[in-house]
Amino acid sequence: MRKEKTALRYLINTIALAVLMAVAIMMSFQSNDTMKLKVAPAVWQCCYLIIMAASLNLVLGYLGQLSLGHCGFMAAGAYTAALVSLALQRSGFYTDKGSAAFVITLIVSILAAGILSALIGLLVGIPALRLKGDYLAIITLGFGMIVVNLINNIPFCGQQGLSQGAASSALYANGLGFSNDEKQSFMWVGVLIVILCMTIMIMFVRSKYGRVIRAIRDNEIAASATGNDVSHYKILTFVFSAFFAGVAGALYSCANVSLATTSFAFTNGSILNSVFIVVTVVVGGMGSMTGSIIAAIGMFLLNYTIKNGAWVNSLPGFLKNVFTYPMLVYSIALIIIIMFRPKGIMGSNEFALCDIPKYPARIKEYFRKKSSVKEDE
Repeated sequence: MRKEKTALRYLINTIALAVLMAVAIMMSFQSNDTMKLKVAPAVWQCCYLIIMAASLNLVLGYLGQLSLGHCGFMAAGAYTAALVSLALQRSGFYTDKGSAAFVITLIVSILAAGILSALIGLLVGIPALRLKGDYLAIITLGFGMIVVNLINNIPFCGQQGLSQGAASSALYANGLGFSNDEKQSFMWVGVLIVILCMTIMIMFVRSKYGRVIRAIRDNEIAASATGNDVSHYKILTFVFSAFFAGVAGALYSCANVSLATTSFAFTNGSILNSVFIVVTVVVGGMGSMTGSIIAAIGMFLLNYTIKNGAWVNSLPGFLKNVFTYPMLVYSIALIIIIMFRPKGIMGSNEFALCDIPKYPARIKEYFRKKSSVKEDE
């Protein structure tokens, strides 16, 4: 009976992913300005935010270690993918982004970004994961700052960034950076990469490795006493997380015609700030992959509303000034979520299409328990 339920879950999920992929392909061939100028860029942003949030959740939610330098891996991946694609383009490997050679370039660039970020994660993780709590957070924060400064001082990285135009000698004029038309045409690629990455991460956390890292999170001493090499599993998870952060960086380089390290700086108030990614994981639920997806999309919509919503300009002076500081708004959103959902939107649970018919009863039971607690008080 259990095997039949599992098979049914896999079947439903496969059909849902196939439908999602079909919708993405159909949207890629829609020719209208709204799709090209608004929907396609939004989809690309959601793609790399989802992967970033889910990859950090491996370390923060499942392993229980706080990392504040996750965007450092993303920066390394973004620049690696950009430079690899640029090198292949200048060598004459491809001349047209509609050719099969460019698809190969795209795959090679993404894999190179992930592999380099994983290697950096290994180098950082071996010494850093000997520490815990605040000390680990400080080490990873320092790592993120080091990556930004290293890239700024490497000549072939453009020093102040890779971008189109005469100001930067057109270093990135023909690399991965997509125009609005190309973002729409290759939108299905971004969706496909998200599906593949999320599938691999979910399989990882549901495997024996996932069970071990959850045991380490809950009680490291007990996990070690059962014969598990705690250091090995910590480093493995950290490297695995860094790999997917690098892939997210590659998607970021696709979605932007310019790269600048200021986008990944810790003090930057953009959605690529490491703190923003941590907030996203906490809001979605630490230990929930589907929670990371929901929170990433929700936080993107919040950020988009703040920056593009006409209603912000109609607010009174004080409130309007508040919305000029996005990190302040994110903090308020986090406080509100924690007040009503201390464990995040999904907690440590996963959303499943098979469970949708059960949700009305669960919601009813949730409010029943809430009312009974109030009556007892």
